Amino acid sequence: MISPAVKFDTKQFTKDMNNIAEYAIGFLEGAELGRLDMMWAVAESSREILEQYIDASARVAPDLLHHVYEWYMTGSPQARLFEIKTKSTASTIEFDANFTQSKSLKSGAKKPFYNKAMVMEKGIPLTIRPRESKVLAFEDDGEQVFTRGPVTIQDPGGPQVQGSFDRVFSEFFNNYFSQSFLRVSGLQDRLDKTDAFVKNISRGKAMGKAAGKSVGYRWITGKGGN
Repeated sequence: MISPAVKFDTKQFTKDMNNIAEYAIGFLEGAELGRLDMMWAVAESSREILEQYIDASARVAPDLLHHVYEWYMTGSPQARLFEIKTKSTASTIEFDANFTQSKSLKSGAKKPFYNKAMVMEKGIPLTIRPRESKVLAFEDDGEQVFTRGPVTIQDPGGPQVQGSFDRVFSEFFNNYFSQSFLRVSGLQDRLDKTDAFVKNISRGKAMGKAAGKSVGYRWITGKGGN
């Protein structure tokens, strides 16, 4: 009995294998290209969540964080006296906070306490002198005080306020960020889905490196699914 001849297209097999190899290389290159976009997205998401975290902390403990908001608006996103800025590269993210000037008036005041956020956070002593009259009037623990000489306030905002913004800022990254951010942002779920490479292997066999770059980029950035 004569066995039927079996034809094997070695050229097509070689082409398919080469394409799959190129697909794998392209996947890694695409993931590397997408790292910058991914890090930028992580930085922006982190900034937004950090701002919300500070707002929530201020509403829970207004005595500690009232100084970084306009008067009588502690915890309101519209009344923040701080700006969170981010800088990202393909491998690092930097966060920086700057204080902005206050525009609101405290009850009884004629001018804003422009640098109240920075002054109270750093505990910078203030010396107040009478300007339009010979007598200085102010409140101290709810009592009206009158004096002719300058008054120095050693702890503007109180000792509990000094450094409180910095503590909440650090608390976010030391605790909340490391424990919860990857899950909340969806990044952990994306990184867990490592089957993107296998799901698109047929595309890789047909298209080679171009398909790999596309799949790798979309996987690392989360753009366009798998």
